[in-house]
Amino acid sequence: MPKIYVAGHRGMVGSAILRGLKAQGEAEVVTRTHAELDLTDQAAVRDFMQAERPEVVILAAAKVGGIHANNSYPADFIYDNLMIQSNVIHQAFLAGVTRLLQLGSSCIYPRAVPQPMREDALLTGVLEPTNEPYAVAKIAGIKLCESYNRQHGVDYRSVMPTNLYGPGDNFHPENSHVLPALIRRFHEAARSGQDEVTIWGTGTPRREFLHVDDMAAASLFVLDLPKAAYDANTAPMLSHINVGCGTDISILELAQKVAAITGFTGRITTDPSKPDGTQRKLMNVSRLADMGWRASIRLDEGLRGTYEWFLANQGKVRG
Repeated sequence: MPKIYVAGHRGMVGSAILRGLKAQGEAEVVTRTHAELDLTDQAAVRDFMQAERPEVVILAAAKVGGIHANNSYPADFIYDNLMIQSNVIHQAFLAGVTRLLQLGSSCIYPRAVPQPMREDALLTGVLEPTNEPYAVAKIAGIKLCESYNRQHGVDYRSVMPTNLYGPGDNFHPENSHVLPALIRRFHEAARSGQDEVTIWGTGTPRREFLHVDDMAAASLFVLDLPKAAYDANTAPMLSHINVGCGTDISILELAQKVAAITGFTGRITTDPSKPDGTQRKLMNVSRLADMGWRASIRLDEGLRGTYEWFLANQGKVRG
C-alpha cells in the first residue's frame, strides 16, 4: 500500500482527489492543513518530507483566484505559487520521492493561440496580462518536474486542467472564478427579488468547464499510468497533459444557465468596461483521450449538483 501525500487536500481539487483515493482504498494518505504546514516555508516542508517519507506526492496546493484577485495581488500569486512548487518538488526529491503529480492551469498558454489549445502551444507567445504572474509560476512548475526527470531520473508528471467547478469551490462574488461567482450572485439576486444582474465584460468570451470530480479522476488516471504509456504520449521537455471536456460555452450563455438553475427570472446585462480576459480558452484533450480517459460529467448535471452543494453548505462556503 503506497504512502501518498496530498498537498492542498482542503481545496476544491485536493478534496476531490482525496475522495477518489479513499474510494480506491489502496493507499495510506497523508495530509496537512495550512496551519500545520506552510508550504512556502522551505525548512518546514523539508522537515515534513524527511519525517513522513511519502512514496508518492500529489501537488494540488496553490494560491488561486479569478481576474479580480489576479489583478489585485499579482505579487502574492507569483511568489506563493513559485515557493509552494519549488519547496514541495525539491524536498520531495530529497526525501526519495520518485513519483509526483503536479496540477497546473490552462492559463499557461499564450493569449493568442490556435484553439483548441494543444500542449505544444506552451511558450509560443505572450501570456494573458490579467493572470501572467500566476501563469509564469505554473509554467515554472512544469519545467521543475521536467528538469528533475531529466537530471535525476524520477517520474514527475504535470496535468493542466481547464476551468474547474464543483463542491468545495470558492463562491465569493469578487475573489472567485467566474462560475461559482455567478452562482452566488444569481442565487442572491433570486432570493432578494432583484430584477437585473450585471456580469463583467461583454459576455462573449468562451470558456470550458470541467467538474472537479472529473479532474480528480483524470489526475489519478495519469498518476497511475505505466511509465511506458506516459512516455509514449509525451516528450521529456513537453510532458504536461491537458485535462478538459473538449467543449466550451460563452460567459453569457453560462450566466443564463446559472440563472435558470438558481431561479432568477430578471434581466442579465453586461458591463463592457470590465475586462473580458482571453477571448477563448478551449483545451485540446486528444493526448489524454489517446491515453484512454474522457470526461463524463455534463455541464448541466454538474451545475445542478454544484448549486445543491452550495445550498447545503451556505454556512461554510467562502465569501
